[in-house]
Amino acid sequence: MFSPFRDDRGNPKGLSEVTYDDLSQLVDMDEGYVLEFKRSFTAGVRAKVPKIIASFANSGGGWLVIGIADDDHAVCPVPRLSADYSQMIGELCRRHVSPAPPFDMRFITDPADDGQGVVVIRVEEGRFPPYVADGVVEIREGSTSGPATGAALVELYGKATRRREQISEFCRRTVYYQRPVPLFDLYLYRLGSMHDEVPSREEVNARADAMRACFEAQGLTCYVQHAHDSLIFRASIAFDGMVPHSAIELFPDESIKLSVPAVLLAGGERLRALGSLGDVCSFTPDDGMRVMSAPDTLRRVTRVASLLDRYIRERQGAWQQYAAAYELENMEGVLLWSDDPLYLSYARDRGPLFCGTTDCRSRVRYLDDGEHDSFRARQFAGSHFFEACGLPLGSPDELDNRLVDALLRTERPRGKESGRLAS
Repeated sequence: MFSPFRDDRGNPKGLSEVTYDDLSQLVDMDEGYVLEFKRSFTAGVRAKVPKIIASFANSGGGWLVIGIADDDHAVCPVPRLSADYSQMIGELCRRHVSPAPPFDMRFITDPADDGQGVVVIRVEEGRFPPYVADGVVEIREGSTSGPATGAALVELYGKATRRREQISEFCRRTVYYQRPVPLFDLYLYRLGSMHDEVPSREEVNARADAMRACFEAQGLTCYVQHAHDSLIFRASIAFDGMVPHSAIELFPDESIKLSVPAVLLAGGERLRALGSLGDVCSFTPDDGMRVMSAPDTLRRVTRVASLLDRYIRERQGAWQQYAAAYELENMEGVLLWSDDPLYLSYARDRGPLFCGTTDCRSRVRYLDDGEHDSFRARQFAGSHFFEACGLPLGSPDELDNRLVDALLRTERPRGKESGRLAS
């Protein structure tokens, strides 16, 4: 995205990097399609701010700077208010613009007087236009805003449709495994600009180094594979005959797909689990029934999803830039197993739990909608994996809730998990 601020090498600066001295760079710039100045924060300017922000979001994004003279572009600091500018402008947009436009802002303090400064607002190009300000769809027209009509409105609706199609297409992405295995897939689509540039080789290497560091911090080995348009990070080599483990696919725009195979019991462990269930309930398994270890699978899902939370922190990103969805693959009929006494009691009274569907993708959640400010991939993946497998999350039944609590906190004794979770 365009930035009116440059560093000593001429590279564009992000909002977080802008200093008070950088404001002097605006003296040689004119207001236009992506830049607008306001000298002060009067009542009249407050009334216009939602319209200006909506017009930038409906166009290519832009910058609004409050504290810069419209005529000679001199810095004219505005007073620091008792109320936070960010909260005030956010509230103005919530009241007057629908849907909420994507923007960020800073109050850059005057080094000579911390009671004043300049408000800098960076508005991103909206992902799902049109953004309607007080009933009007505003777009940029030169250095001002005006109502969109005709072809401009059609284009705005078309942009939103294309973005939804991109997300839908991304959520059909498949990571290759040597043989069909029960998988939990987590799709995290980064909602950047519609015109994102291809990252440089240096940037791709920096992302790969950050992901490797996250694997190391989690105590996992990292194997990297190059796909035609992505990097795939695995905790084990993907050869036939090896225990399948998780894969993280990282795309050029930093969208992410996580694929986590369920931990299936085999041999004597499987027979013991089926025998225990047969002892407590009228249950006759068939020879081909697959049995999933609830505690081991939960640990695998949450441990690997924690890598993603660590990666976002390492990259100084935010989950609010993402859309999230999950999917089950090859999970139909997989039996849920835990040796927790509460699960065995539950199975005796109500029968064992198993996954009743396969290849089912959830609805897409947009994490910038204000309802997901505390989103964490680890929590999301853990709870939704078992929800999709039949665990009764959100049930009003007290026994259901006790079972959920028991399975979500189940710990396998140390030493029993290493063969399944390492490498």
